[in-house]
Amino acid sequence: MTGRPAVDGSVRPGWEAVRDTFAQGQAQDPGHAQLAVHHHGRLVVDLWSTGAPATGSLRPGTGVLGAGVPGAGNPAAAAPGPRPFGPDSVGVLMSVSKALVAVCAHLLSERGVLDLDAPVARSWPEFAASGKAETTVADLLAHRAGLPAFTADPGGTPLPGLLDAEARTRALAAMRPVWQPGSAFLYHALTYGHLVGEVVRRVSGRSVGRLFADEVAGPLGLDLWIGLPQREEHRFVPQSAGPPPTAEQIAAAVGRLGLAPDHPLGTALRASAAEVAGVVGALSHRKGRAAGIPAAGGIGNARSLSRLYAALIGRVDGIRLLSPRTLDLARTPHTDHLPQPAPLHRFDGPDRSRFGLGFELPRPGEPLLGTGSFGHAGAGGRLGMAHPESGLAVGYVCTAMTWEPSAGPDPRWAPWTTAVKEAAGLPAPA
Repeated sequence: MTGRPAVDGSVRPGWEAVRDTFAQGQAQDPGHAQLAVHHHGRLVVDLWSTGAPATGSLRPGTGVLGAGVPGAGNPAAAAPGPRPFGPDSVGVLMSVSKALVAVCAHLLSERGVLDLDAPVARSWPEFAASGKAETTVADLLAHRAGLPAFTADPGGTPLPGLLDAEARTRALAAMRPVWQPGSAFLYHALTYGHLVGEVVRRVSGRSVGRLFADEVAGPLGLDLWIGLPQREEHRFVPQSAGPPPTAEQIAAAVGRLGLAPDHPLGTALRASAAEVAGVVGALSHRKGRAAGIPAAGGIGNARSLSRLYAALIGRVDGIRLLSPRTLDLARTPHTDHLPQPAPLHRFDGPDRSRFGLGFELPRPGEPLLGTGSFGHAGAGGRLGMAHPESGLAVGYVCTAMTWEPSAGPDPRWAPWTTAVKEAAGLPAPA
């Protein structure tokens, strides 16, 4: 292993330890990363790694099913990292993108345009088919809809069909849920974005990517996109990911969960895993980045991600995106009282996923900034989060997909998370 990588950027007085711990966290990373922190609306940390990454490799991720499933992890093993980030670089966000979609839904809710407790079919009539007439918008936001894949084919939806948004939303509208909506929850790795995004489009007349650009990224001056414009391609730094899991590996992982090959949930999980792997591959090409895949295809940088979260919990240059009341609703637990669908309920425990309305909530394997915080992680280790009571907002974007969720928090997060909380005066965990 080499020593700690070089780190560039700036920190405000009192935040110097974050620079050192960021370098510490990156020391064994085969790629590069950016870290940004806002405190009460002010940018206090803006860093990126610039030196050569570690010459060794982290233990590659072995899971293939996506977050929210026991034993699941990143869809591909890490490979040597691409060129380092610079101050204006942008990269793939993976499921951190789901927070961008959630912000759009909550903006429309706050304006009285969208009722989160209303049936989805009120704005999207076709969705009522196949037993979904009572499924609510909140069910979509909290991963309770029973639609974790785009197809009942265990092989999943292949490319280029994955990039056809209209075809995917038509398929979801016609599908029968794998479980009774609202009775259980399980991560909707890709379908979340098309489900919530279609509701956004129906009530606003704009795609979720266009609405986010017009109402959020534009006013705040964010380098965040759901669908990367051609003019920004020169800033893109690709992620590094190894070969996708094979169909045999996916089937074996599902089998270890106790699901028979023909079990509807097992079929859905196999399809979802194949679809996630397909999207990871698609994002290495211009067409995939331009497609605006709302659950996983967001592109941006840590500085803008941190600024977005800062504007959710307070004012940034005079702009606050959501009211305290709306924010409290978004970070209120909406799945803690529910099981995962059978037979996965056997794996329920203290480290199972927790969801508010569109955001992840703290758990041991993804502690965020502690009690009261909210955010969203992305495959491979990306992370956006905020803690309203302390005024902290954080963005972390990396190039190497190395985080294995079933193994606990990403080792790259731990050093600087502690330093950030200490600098902000948050108490250390008991």
